[in-house]
Amino acid sequence: MLTTRAAARRIGILGTGSATPSRVVTNDEAGAEAGVDDAWIHAKTAIRQRRWAKPDEATGDLAVQAARAALQDAGLRARDLSLIVLGTSTPDSPQPATACFVADELGIGHGTAAFDVNAVCSGFAFALTTAEGLLRTSGGAGHALVIGADVYSRILDPTDRRTVVLFGDGAGAVVLGPVRPESGRGLIASRLASFGAERELVGVAAGGSRLPSSAQTLARGEHRFTMNGRGVRDFVTAEVVPAVTRFLDDCGVRPTDLAHFVPHQGNGRMLEELAAGLGIPADRTRGSFAAYGNTGAASVPLTLDLTARSGALAAGDLVLLAAFGGGMTMGLTLLRW
Repeated sequence: MLTTRAAARRIGILGTGSATPSRVVTNDEAGAEAGVDDAWIHAKTAIRQRRWAKPDEATGDLAVQAARAALQDAGLRARDLSLIVLGTSTPDSPQPATACFVADELGIGHGTAAFDVNAVCSGFAFALTTAEGLLRTSGGAGHALVIGADVYSRILDPTDRRTVVLFGDGAGAVVLGPVRPESGRGLIASRLASFGAERELVGVAAGGSRLPSSAQTLARGEHRFTMNGRGVRDFVTAEVVPAVTRFLDDCGVRPTDLAHFVPHQGNGRMLEELAAGLGIPADRTRGSFAAYGNTGAASVPLTLDLTARSGALAAGDLVLLAAFGGGMTMGLTLLRW
């Protein structure tokens, strides 16, 4: 379903922020137990390094850091927020929502609505559309903090070369709020989709109500993240490319109209194929994977923040955010910077 917005009541991004752990993990370190080295990893993924959280660092900690940076960039205070939505599939704990931890750490532990969204690597895209819709129901007033954050290093199998070399930890955040109609800024359209028939491609088997954690599940490694990499690549080709093409067509936008394409940073080689398949020039595709790897739900907002802080984003630029992840899920947002 395509959701478009009337320019007269548009919500826009007022500020961005991101955070990553201080620990840098090289390809040789990440691939050591899996039996692969820097040359193999870079050839397959175009990733050079990633950041992994320290033992005392969790998803919520990174989310708070990104949130504070986004609020500062927007020139707002935490008490100006009416909503916090956090996209993550690696919460601090099964419950309560990590967004509640974030709210409390920001000093707004009472009153402001805060909740998590789990659409795996599409979590930020789903959170963004949800938050914007909720702001719109209040007449376009108020401000929302939207975060994508994940600490995948906690659930990786260090011997699985298909996954351990791909993922890094991080958080990205944006502040949403009303923008002046005459500015032309704001979110223009979005589309969310799920493909439940492909749910086996990505996941963590144990730890939920279907298969509670036990000594047996731990022994079988079922608390670890698994991914069918070839299946995911096929999904991107078969579903994501046509969906993005239809989305842009429905919006009346050509790929070459985009000033910036900010996709999920799943794998550098995959992103090269994705941009080429969409006809989006390589020099308009933004990436963070080389330095940070696949940061899950954080990858789109983290990459957007890095792009914004580099000075590459100019007023009036047309930007496409595109995420895909386990479920399988997909979230697209077209916006005017």
